[in-house]
Amino acid sequence: MLGAVRQHGRAHGYQVRNDLEYWGAHEWSNAKPGSIYHALKQMAKQGLLHAHEVAPSTAGGPPRTEYELTDKGTEEYFRLVREALTSYDQKPDVLASALGFIVDLEREEALKLLRDRVQSIQEWRRSVTEYYLPEGGPGQLGHIGEIMNLWVHSADVGEVWTRGLIERIERGAYTFAGEGEPFRETHAVLSQGESNPYATGERHPEDER
Repeated sequence: MLGAVRQHGRAHGYQVRNDLEYWGAHEWSNAKPGSIYHALKQMAKQGLLHAHEVAPSTAGGPPRTEYELTDKGTEEYFRLVREALTSYDQKPDVLASALGFIVDLEREEALKLLRDRVQSIQEWRRSVTEYYLPEGGPGQLGHIGEIMNLWVHSADVGEVWTRGLIERIERGAYTFAGEGEPFRETHAVLSQGESNPYATGERHPEDER
């Protein structure tokens, strides 16, 4: 949500919700309509966002609130992106979010973080196989060994995927910070009033504002 607000400069809750649904975040994360508005308010209380009250709503309710990242919010945003790209034990939705914003970093920093991720995966795999994977394979632990087998195979796939991404970025894929017009200016963010083909249709009271 910090990233969605940052891409607009200033954004109200419905814009943030619209972007998240356009990216499919409601399918792979906990970004549901009610939680989005609540999270925005909480982040404002935490000093991560500055809340601006703008013109009263057309529905006759209280003024619509637009949010803007504070310096603290910007610092936290980049901290979360860097942590998610580096740490292997992040949930898939956290990594997916970081990938969506990876181009906000400079290319060389993104590459360094991804290389750190490979190292993190390798270290994690060594720690697991040292203690939990018997020499004879997962079958030595009965069906419980398949849990270890799943973990190790997931790590192996994660390393292969990360190395592939590193290679694509090294070859010049994507436009990173400082390299030109970002992808989101023409593809990744809905403009004001633009129809969202992926909207859930679920209404929230603040949508009327």
